Amino acid sequence: MTQAQSRALSLSALTALELAPPQMVQCAADAGYDFVGLRLLPATDHEVRHEIVGDTPLKRETLAVLKDTGMRVLDVEIIRLKPETDVASFKPMLETAAELGARYVLVAGNDPDEARTVDRLGKLCDLAAPLGLSPSLEPMPWTDVKNITQGARVVKASGRRNTGLIIDPLHFDRAACSLDELRSLPREYFGYVQFCDAPAERPADLDTLLFQARCERMIPGEGGLDLAGILRALPDHLPISIEVPTEQWARTTPAVVRARRLREATLAVIEQAYATT
Repeated sequence: MTQAQSRALSLSALTALELAPPQMVQCAADAGYDFVGLRLLPATDHEVRHEIVGDTPLKRETLAVLKDTGMRVLDVEIIRLKPETDVASFKPMLETAAELGARYVLVAGNDPDEARTVDRLGKLCDLAAPLGLSPSLEPMPWTDVKNITQGARVVKASGRRNTGLIIDPLHFDRAACSLDELRSLPREYFGYVQFCDAPAERPADLDTLLFQARCERMIPGEGGLDLAGILRALPDHLPISIEVPTEQWARTTPAVVRARRLREATLAVIEQAYATT
């Protein structure tokens, strides 16, 4: 069996953010994915909020579609650790994530006090552990946990086993991280990896950086990121979460069509990456 045949693929929430969670599950199933990612809490104040946390009709509908399709939830989003964060307030979200069968919870570090981030990540892991969840930190260059070296430092200092790092090729590249850094990190830090492409030229300003990351990524294999290098620097069994928001493409093309195209493109990149080793 080849790498492309054996790799589990997940459809990330950001790829089809126009869909409510039950539609997202159905889209992932129809497009041939193994897993789906769901956004339980919005990433920004401007984003639509789905009433899925707690005992809600939307959660019950999502559970029904998961059961009908056999789809599994890989990860849920998003917890931001801010200076004012009360970790206990995320317990209902974590309980919903566990009920949906999720494995990982995506965490962003939005606190300039690294020691406080370490402390709160640890407390979050303690809340999540009885639920079988792994809150995992995603370094992003515009947050306070900007790169994988800093992210690894926070994960290590937390002292918890149910945490780790999420590598996003776009953030990895824009933070000028190196493959040597990635290879040097403990293998147990990685539960899954995100996947996308982008222009090779790094943005010169924050607005462009944010726009590319949140609105206009590229189909894997059609940009200039070293996707093959990132794949080969990570454990080769990790599920791959395809996170490719494309606002312009989304205006003309249904989510399931985009999802199928992204899946095919990702499989081709995987095949090529390991064929050259």
